[in-house]
Amino acid sequence: MAFTKRIAVTLPAGPRIEDTITRVQWAEEVGISDAWFSDSGAPDTLTQVAGIAHLTKNIRIGTAVTPVYTRSPSVLAASANVIGQLLPGRFIMGLGSSSQTIMTQFNGIPLDKPLTRVKETAELVREMLSGAKTNYDGETLFSKGYRQAPLDNPPPLYLAALRPKMIEMAAEVGDGVIFNLWPKGALPKMMEHVAIGAKAAGKDPADIEIVNRAMVLCTDDKEYGRNLFRAAFGPYYATPVYNKFLAWAGYEEAAQTITEGWAAKDREKTSGAMTDAMIDEIAIIGNEGEIQQRIQEDAAGGVDTHIIAPLAASKEDVERTFAAFTAKAFQFA
Repeated sequence: MAFTKRIAVTLPAGPRIEDTITRVQWAEEVGISDAWFSDSGAPDTLTQVAGIAHLTKNIRIGTAVTPVYTRSPSVLAASANVIGQLLPGRFIMGLGSSSQTIMTQFNGIPLDKPLTRVKETAELVREMLSGAKTNYDGETLFSKGYRQAPLDNPPPLYLAALRPKMIEMAAEVGDGVIFNLWPKGALPKMMEHVAIGAKAAGKDPADIEIVNRAMVLCTDDKEYGRNLFRAAFGPYYATPVYNKFLAWAGYEEAAQTITEGWAAKDREKTSGAMTDAMIDEIAIIGNEGEIQQRIQEDAAGGVDTHIIAPLAASKEDVERTFAAFTAKAFQFA
């Protein structure tokens, strides 16, 4: 089936719950269809989703993404059960492996066998949401005899993916695939691997929703925006997960230089590897017309839901960026 193209605001809106409530209610008022939470620390994301559910009317809410290492499958399934009741037909649970920084450095959890762990978590959570008694003996997970009350309409499970094997597995096992921080030129081959994974499971690739977290800044000063991106995402591309992805996407030299600069604690070398041209491939920086055009192009390339994540240093930047994607300001071609 063809999915409706959707715009989403990113959440949380900061450490204060009231700011997140304000943003999600504003999004509903201005005709934005979705709100997707990141999940990397406080305030806790699944708790927030449950906490704000009754304050929304029709907006779809997702997580992009909840790490599979920090909660057991039974806890994830129990959380999805509650949120599925609070937001019937309006909640999507996004799962992923996260990164070495968040898992190992922040949480002291080894990022072992990420592809297998994500796959097995998704399989177990789906089984638990069905109400079946578990009898699962996987490579990274085990569960026997757990059962919870089933839901009539359990939340779908979307899986985050970057490189070929994870993309194929996400399309094969998940109901949707979540992308992040990819250079524009990599999208066609990423979509090819979605198709491979979907067909391996006997699915029509068109039945796999593609969600993307887009780093966007509405500005008349592109250099200002590029420098914000360098400062924010140099550390991302220094982590093994994103560094390998950057190399696979065609930026082998930049990936190597970033690794060397990060190891030497040379921030200038790390950020200098991210050229203007490379940043313009990954981030969406420009005035209203320019950023709207890029989102249209991403939609034409296969992205269904576009999470607008403002690459912003001020409240004014955030407001201008989101304002470019209200229903009054923007419609998909």
